[in-house]
Amino acid sequence: MKNILNYTHVEAKQYFLKEESYFNFDLPPYFKFQNLITKLSEKLDNKLLSDFYNTYKNAGKKNSKATYPSEFENVNYKLLNNKDGRFAWRPFQLIHPAIYVSLVHRITEKQNWEFIVKRFKSFSKDPRISCFSIPLESDSKISDKAKSVLNWWQSIEQKSIGLALEYEYILHTDIADCYGSLYTHTIPWALHSKKTAKKEKDNKLLIGNVIDWHLQDMSYGQTNGIPQGSTLMDFVAEMVLGYADLELSERIRRLKLADFQILRYRDDYRILANNPQDAELIVKHITEIMIELGMQLSAKKTLLSNDVVQDSIKPDKLFWIYSKKETGNLQKDLLLIHNLSKKHPNSGSLTRSLHEFFYRIEPIKKTNQNITVLISIIIDITYKNPRTYPISAAILSKFITLISSKKAQNRILGLILRRFEKIPNTGYLQIWLQRILLKTNPNYSFNEDLCKKVIDSNISIWNSDWLKDSLKNIINSNPVVDKKVIQKIRAIIDAKEVELFESKTIYTY
Repeated sequence: MKNILNYTHVEAKQYFLKEESYFNFDLPPYFKFQNLITKLSEKLDNKLLSDFYNTYKNAGKKNSKATYPSEFENVNYKLLNNKDGRFAWRPFQLIHPAIYVSLVHRITEKQNWEFIVKRFKSFSKDPRISCFSIPLESDSKISDKAKSVLNWWQSIEQKSIGLALEYEYILHTDIADCYGSLYTHTIPWALHSKKTAKKEKDNKLLIGNVIDWHLQDMSYGQTNGIPQGSTLMDFVAEMVLGYADLELSERIRRLKLADFQILRYRDDYRILANNPQDAELIVKHITEIMIELGMQLSAKKTLLSNDVVQDSIKPDKLFWIYSKKETGNLQKDLLLIHNLSKKHPNSGSLTRSLHEFFYRIEPIKKTNQNITVLISIIIDITYKNPRTYPISAAILSKFITLISSKKAQNRILGLILRRFEKIPNTGYLQIWLQRILLKTNPNYSFNEDLCKKVIDSNISIWNSDWLKDSLKNIINSNPVVDKKVIQKIRAIIDAKEVELFESKTIYTY
């Protein structure tokens, strides 16, 4: 794997302009953004996005006035994903591609990229504070996302277990709603220092300001929160979190603490120490730093333990290790997974267990088990665990094809759709329900605009009214739904459409 901070500015630009970096959540394979991103990058090469702003007549004046994206709503495409099957949700965002490409170009200008890399080196100068969430590019067949998951396992879980040889206590904590609460002005603080950023707040050459303004452009001028759902935004968040690491290092140096290790993966902290008071003191200072940055730690997820080995492993994973036992009976095995979903909802172990189950049922041609009961169980899991939507859709697509009667299939599908209508803000779910129906009922109507675009290419998912026609036409003429892929896919969702790893054996890690 390759850490992008070791890249030249040219390599970094190529990395961020990949479709896989543009969005890092799961969508069906017929959504394709690479060609659009490439075309916009060619058009914007050596130009500023502001060169393509539309204009309008300024009332009472001879001069025309530019239309700024920050003055328009719905510039980004927001995809609401329910988090708990009830009233909690998070928005994934497909950043307006013109703003995305512009931001990539500006960040990866030679001088800017070298400055950012140098700044990150200063963030990590304390060897006792280790960050393992800088974006990585895979150098093998598995995806960048899969490589990041393996990196978390190796660098966080395995490393903290190994540190049980040196430390007796481990304290877990994380930042509540990190991306949603990140204050965009803290980005220039992080890159240039708070004093410089405030003094040079109008300086168009400061890359911190450039990033801040791009974020406001895509968010109707708002300065609270950054979009979630792209590797680029993960990297931007790391600028602020790395700055927090640097501030923490300075405070710890003044406190003269020495016997500790801090492992951080994005907004998740693990503090290892031999004195519990030291660990709690460090958390106190992290809390103060986060408050200064407009964020706060999650009290519910802050836990001190003197069992470093056991508490280095996520509770859902431990539960599944102890309770997992394949019976050979699909219903019993699915009920075991259902129990895991109740004990540890939306967990990584739940997703992995469903992947393992899917690999078991994928080759089945027929079964004497009650398919309606199996579907009822998987629907109940899916209903309360939105993280499982893609793999649950694959399992459902398989179960439905095992029902011999077309009439019975349609009846089951109707019941499934009716069940999910009760959940608010289910755009992400609708996308995967559409994937199930696409070969059997392709014109079924969904409210989500991204679903509508599968049927009607003229549907706009980004507000581009602020752009001149020269750039707007590129967006309109480069489809993001590949009809050829739709023609080739089967009614049963293929494992490659939803799997994180290409080899099912990796799910046993």
